[in-house]
Amino acid sequence: MIKYSFKCSNGHEFDSWIQSVDALDKLKTSGMISCAICGDKKVERALMSPQVRPAKNKAKRKDNRPLSGPLTTAEQAFMELRAKIEANTEDVGSNFAKEARAIHEGEAEERGIRGKATVKEVKTLVEDGVSITPLPWADRKTN
Repeated sequence: MIKYSFKCSNGHEFDSWIQSVDALDKLKTSGMISCAICGDKKVERALMSPQVRPAKNKAKRKDNRPLSGPLTTAEQAFMELRAKIEANTEDVGSNFAKEARAIHEGEAEERGIRGKATVKEVKTLVEDGVSITPLPWADRKTN
């Protein structure tokens, strides 16, 4: 398997593992390669740097960039989405299920909320027709 870097015509950069150079050619000619972020079919191989093993004492990302390095387009978009959601919702913590139900039943002010719920609480809310959406991140643990 070979790890290739790609860039679409919209400027998105992403990586993908491809079985071989021949497999890459077949995928390109069949139009089966598209941008992992926006779906654009105009994808070209991006410049790739050789994989050099970093010093053991330096923190690195999985893609070998320093943790303090610039964010990818996808990382930036995700951070902006998270900031927008957090700015426009109220964190109700572990009271999420109770508060969501109260809003649904008209017993509490209608507003955007976020928080934590058990699998059982989520299942019950969904079964009762309460509209909820899981957020694609977990709270960071602090020391």
